[in-house]
Amino acid sequence: MTYSNPHLLHSAARLSVAPMMDWTDRHCRYLHRLLSKRALLYTEMVTSPALVRGDARHLLRFDPSEQPVALQLGGSDPVELAKAAVMGAEEGYPEINLNCGCPSDRVQSGAFGAILMTQPALVADCCRAMIAAQPAEVTVKCRIGVDDQDPAEVLPEFLAQIVAAGVERVTIHARKAWLQGLSPKENRDIPPLDYDLVFEMKQLFPHLHISINGGIASLEHAKTLLDGGLDGVMIGRAAYHNPTDILRAADAEIWGEAMGPDPVDVVLQMRDYIEAHVADQSKGGGKLAHVTRHMLGLFAGQPGSRQWRRHLSEHAYRAGAGWSVVEDALAAMEQAAA
Repeated sequence: MTYSNPHLLHSAARLSVAPMMDWTDRHCRYLHRLLSKRALLYTEMVTSPALVRGDARHLLRFDPSEQPVALQLGGSDPVELAKAAVMGAEEGYPEINLNCGCPSDRVQSGAFGAILMTQPALVADCCRAMIAAQPAEVTVKCRIGVDDQDPAEVLPEFLAQIVAAGVERVTIHARKAWLQGLSPKENRDIPPLDYDLVFEMKQLFPHLHISINGGIASLEHAKTLLDGGLDGVMIGRAAYHNPTDILRAADAEIWGEAMGPDPVDVVLQMRDYIEAHVADQSKGGGKLAHVTRHMLGLFAGQPGSRQWRRHLSEHAYRAGAGWSVVEDALAAMEQAAA
């Protein structure tokens, strides 16, 4: 299946897993794809300077089985972003997403992320350049505003400018970002959610595919938002910490297809991938924990989950750790649950 077809990509975007720094790497995405065949997955943010000036093309690596998977870029220079987007399209990403929502100090110092909410014309120029340079769909992930902005005023103008540049799909994190005074972690929780404003944007821009992000912790909540008229829902931390609860049922609940596999089966399906990674010293692999750190929440809420997490946490980082550590973690869990 080719996700260069916008219809297929937009269908996948009915439920997506948010781009999350240090979390949604290729190992995480491989795991998530075993649980859901349909959900749209995102990379961690990759900066355009790293790709264009830093020769960091290795950051674009992904397994073909991860599709549909989108590349999120961070940057604010239209020419550089266009070059980075070309690199992403050449690697096979059907979507290139521009980050206009991250509030971290490091991102602000690079003049991109949430601070771009104050420069909609620049964002439009960036999107226009990326669209003209390559065939992948260009999308935007943004906040409803930053600092003392009035979201009801700035968000419609922001969306109007990127739509005029050719953007057809956007994900809105339904919180402001406070660039001064709140940490990135606090920015995910403290600013109040304003779902109503996102619904208002769908009314103002009926032809714009709008996904909502922020505070969504269950499929039931996601379905309520979809039933309310939004085109997509993006889930972040809940999908990472409780991947089975969110992703295993996603194909059935969102697309009416088959339920994903049992988490024990998912673990067993990871064996070949884990063994290849542990053996792959030449390409930055080798550490079991690179993969298993993303598997700690597979059995969240189930009997024996604590033993599963503890065994992996204590043993996966040890020199020479391999598949047997995962087998032993399963056995410890099953024994505790008996």
